[in-house]
Amino acid sequence: MLTFLAFSKAFSATIDLSSPDNRIKISVNVKDKIGYAVSFNGNPLIANSYLQLNLDQLQLGANAKLLKKTISTVNTTSNPIVPLKNATVVNHYNLLRLDFKGDFSIEFRAYNDGIAYRFITNKKDSIIVNSEDVHIGFNDPVKTAYLETGGFKTSYEILYRQNDLAKVNKDKMSVLPILFDTGKYKALFSEADLYDYPCLFVKATNEKTIDATFPKAPLAFGEDGDRSKKILNEADYIAKTAGKRSFPWRFLVITDNDVQLAANQMVYKLSTPNQLQDTKWIKPGQVTWEWWHNAYVYGVDFKSGYNQDTYKYYIDFASKFGIPYIIMDEGWAKTTLNPFEPNPTINLQELIAYGKQKNVKIVLWFTWLAVENNFNVFETLEKWGIAGVKIDFMDRSDQWMVNYYTRVAKEAAKHHILVDFHGAFKPAGLEVAYPNVLSYEGVIGMEQNIGGGLATPNNNLFLPFLRNAVGPMDYTPGAMRSAHKQDYKPSWVNTMSIGTRAHQLAMYIVFESGFQMLADNPFNYLREPETTSFITSVPVTWDETKILSASVGEYIVTAKRKGEKWFVGAMGNDQKHDLKIETSFLKAGQNYQITLIKDGINADFQAMDFKRIVKPIKAGETIDINMVKDGGFVAVIEPSK
Repeated sequence: MLTFLAFSKAFSATIDLSSPDNRIKISVNVKDKIGYAVSFNGNPLIANSYLQLNLDQLQLGANAKLLKKTISTVNTTSNPIVPLKNATVVNHYNLLRLDFKGDFSIEFRAYNDGIAYRFITNKKDSIIVNSEDVHIGFNDPVKTAYLETGGFKTSYEILYRQNDLAKVNKDKMSVLPILFDTGKYKALFSEADLYDYPCLFVKATNEKTIDATFPKAPLAFGEDGDRSKKILNEADYIAKTAGKRSFPWRFLVITDNDVQLAANQMVYKLSTPNQLQDTKWIKPGQVTWEWWHNAYVYGVDFKSGYNQDTYKYYIDFASKFGIPYIIMDEGWAKTTLNPFEPNPTINLQELIAYGKQKNVKIVLWFTWLAVENNFNVFETLEKWGIAGVKIDFMDRSDQWMVNYYTRVAKEAAKHHILVDFHGAFKPAGLEVAYPNVLSYEGVIGMEQNIGGGLATPNNNLFLPFLRNAVGPMDYTPGAMRSAHKQDYKPSWVNTMSIGTRAHQLAMYIVFESGFQMLADNPFNYLREPETTSFITSVPVTWDETKILSASVGEYIVTAKRKGEKWFVGAMGNDQKHDLKIETSFLKAGQNYQITLIKDGINADFQAMDFKRIVKPIKAGETIDINMVKDGGFVAVIEPSK
């Protein structure tokens, strides 16, 4: 549904745009700058904010001359190709479009759960963007949860920090997304529909204000090992791009309930829709991962490692549990520079054929540089029968690298190849337009527990509200050795996680990824049938998602439906949590059975202790979720037979 009112004369000094439920209001002023303020529930939230696009010799937004304003309402539904949250998404917002002299426009959207804006230019020739002013000022001092980095070269694998904005290091910056807390309201800031333009970074200005900063466009590169390139020369601009285009959306999810942060689908709603005609071949699913334990399998009659017998063992394991993919990570190839030549210990064609017999497909790992230097690799992989690629170590987000992601997504789709980006910046809409992009890393995940123990429950409990709240996240869960922090020991043979067994299982429900890993050794899964059968029963796409209870950094309870089954997952930080959850999401009058796995009675000191319970349940009954420190809870609820 689309309705609009257009005005060409007699503009008011302030132009207001409200959300459909009238709780959020944007007030735009066009003076020497294009400024705006935002109120929530009638209370001022954002003030003295402005936006400006600084082109070569022209500033779009400085002393702008407004020609026309258009206010419209949009209320549509769509069906994501890869529904990580909901099979149907409602996109309901009020839109303000401002057309200015100089062939540019600005669009604002007001949603019930946030706001967004973007620039649109309509110039004949290409343009150079020297910088972009994204100046956001809060009405009051705010606290922030952020990922601090000292430079633009980053893998995004950073621990979350919490601080007053006033105390954030002004000489450093944060990647997106970033969360602000006024004490009454929270605002999650990120970007969407990012193409041919660098990623936005945030710098704190004072206790109430942030500004954007961007990596410059690289002009010349030099050698830097087998998985990177040095930038030898940078432009004095951030982007050279088409003059007729829309620019990335800058958005804020605004709420007084933490549940809404985890439930939002703002990136999906703001992004270019699916661009692929044929998507039937795109099959999200679980995938085994050998790198986390260095392919050291045991309880077998062969010498393990990156060799033929080991990979056949992974295929057999995946087939036994209905896992559709295995990853062959770094170690499968003879060198990291040649994507066509396997390690001599591997007969790749035989493995592909063996997997086909067992309904298991292969995903191969590459450095981004190997792919860039051999861009015809996707055609070869399709001929071989490879299902997907894991591309690693990009570690940059300048305009060139953003375009690299787009080129990979397009070329991979052309050859029916699925993509998992590692060493990657956060999702910003590419996965919507090219749904063969199933996941991104860019997170402190379980990989960080091989040698450092960084993936703690405390850090995990920021992920559903920040990193995973803007798109799929390859955390690589599935540890079968669980420990509390004081008992954790780094190892690449007996690798372990921090958090209880139930905490680890809950990741399969709470965390979203089109490729969902089983990171541990197959032998460890085989000797733990109760938990392994649960993990492998959890879908990766869903019909419906409800966040039942949540507090940023503390706990979350998520319910997801696939068909008539509901899966419930709860995770907690390093504190004990006792929660009561209503089951009003179940159909009234229907009898159900609940199978749950919860922290065992001794899980407070032995993190691997869990208890499995099967019992009847009816809609409206309360579920008691009792989590020890670092704890968790999972359940499957299905109609009684």
